[in-house]
Amino acid sequence: MNTATEEPGSATDEDRHLKQKLGYWSLVATGVGSVIGSGWLFSAMYAAQTAGPAALVAWVIGGAVMLAVALVFAELGMVRPESGGLVRYPLYSNGRFAASIVGWSMWVTYVANPPTEASGVVQYASSYLPGLFEHGSLTFPGILVAIALMAVFVVINFFGVQFFARSNNVVTAVKICIPTLTIVLLLISGFTHTGGAGGADNIAAGGGFAPYGFGAALGTIATAGMVFAYTGFRNIIELSGEVKDPRRNIPASLVTTILGAIVLYLLLQIAFVFGIPQHLLGTGWGGIDFDSPFAQLAMLLGMTWLYWVLIADSMVSPSGSGIVFTASNARNVFGLAKNRFFPEWLAKVHPGSGVPRLALVLNFLVGILFLLPLPSWHAIIGVTGTLIAFTFSIGSVSLVAFRRSGVSPRGARLPGMTVIAPFAFIVSALVIYWVPWSQLVLTIPIVAVGFVWYAVTAVVHRHERSEIAGGVWLVVYLVAMYGMAAIGGFGGLGLVPAPWDSIAVALVAAALYVWGTRSGVRYMRERPALVAELRGGRQDQEVVTGAGRG
Repeated sequence: MNTATEEPGSATDEDRHLKQKLGYWSLVATGVGSVIGSGWLFSAMYAAQTAGPAALVAWVIGGAVMLAVALVFAELGMVRPESGGLVRYPLYSNGRFAASIVGWSMWVTYVANPPTEASGVVQYASSYLPGLFEHGSLTFPGILVAIALMAVFVVINFFGVQFFARSNNVVTAVKICIPTLTIVLLLISGFTHTGGAGGADNIAAGGGFAPYGFGAALGTIATAGMVFAYTGFRNIIELSGEVKDPRRNIPASLVTTILGAIVLYLLLQIAFVFGIPQHLLGTGWGGIDFDSPFAQLAMLLGMTWLYWVLIADSMVSPSGSGIVFTASNARNVFGLAKNRFFPEWLAKVHPGSGVPRLALVLNFLVGILFLLPLPSWHAIIGVTGTLIAFTFSIGSVSLVAFRRSGVSPRGARLPGMTVIAPFAFIVSALVIYWVPWSQLVLTIPIVAVGFVWYAVTAVVHRHERSEIAGGVWLVVYLVAMYGMAAIGGFGGLGLVPAPWDSIAVALVAAALYVWGTRSGVRYMRERPALVAELRGGRQDQEVVTGAGRG
């Protein structure tokens, strides 16, 4: 069995070039800057289309899930602050197979974010620049504009984390003010019926609080952009290797980000529901369809000046998030390269800027490919939302494995995690199940590619069988989720009626959580050198987990 060793010039040697420059406010700006992106411009409308006012319930459930997940990763970030940590933690707890499948899925969701934000900018711009967005998709000129925006995101990140942080702090300050102003004005219009806003009467006019049932509301958590909107917190974890005083700043900034996001998105949903003119609800909430939702709503209510403010913000908010996700995804590739899932040259960090520049370029090129088959904000979100829920679930397993193997010191353990960790895992599984089968099935080829790529890397690097054994439970987890969704009541065959279908999913997820944690504990206890290295918390040495040097 291998021990922790280091070779000069190896991928993890590049950690030394990363700059620890980020404090609490920069982390909050990073998290909030991701949360307030294109999600706030579109999610309220798509959620209302699918669930009506019951979308409020989905925002609360989604927020509770993401808060639990964030707390799980807060502890992991305190124990082992490491850039690219989200793909490194499963490597330490369950081995290369589990880490590769999770890392692949996470990378796909990350690399899709800059094109998602860029397409959001272009979609809003189409209200005053015709020809960029037609029939629910970006046109060819629209795709070119989106690619140009993605290039700008890369350039800003090219010159270092401090330059990125300063740029993002300014952008975030602007991004907070505009949604707040929008909420206040639309709520006033709704309560006073100014400009024809329907106010609370819209609930009855649209068919009641849950016109399409609460099942529809549950389905919106992943598909209407809710998971996408909340998951800005993960960028704090991805940058944790560049954080000053991580034990204090990481959990504080994560909780601030999630709680702020829950309040913001609940108020935005209420403002949208109350602000819609009642005559537009003749065919129900499903008939509400705007290319630029809040901007066009402001115009309908006679607030032309707000329309132009929102049009301007539609460039700032998504662009700010695009900048943040471009930064964090470069660290994600950095982590995957250290895992040897990607070539090690992708982990090269530029000594002067402290940025993995080759990773930036790779993500930019792959991101362009997303705009071709999925040329709209909603289309990309529908695919990535499910993968996000899947990738977050393994954090709970890593946390328990770290604790039981003695890696997590008492001073870095958050209270309540014996309840929060399994809750985060089980409800993440439910979020996956609640995705309509027609959209969930689209993720199967993406996950399958990850399995194939792992098989290639396992042969090249001569992985031991124990690397696969640590992740067998994850394969069963995926098969179970897809299988139960196929026969369930959310677009599947409907063989299991509600609520028994969700109860069955929760029970299966609980059993797999136990299996996964036991597998992780066993994997780590078989590797005393790994545990000793993690206890030391040194990032200047590679933790080898059973794979050959390759």
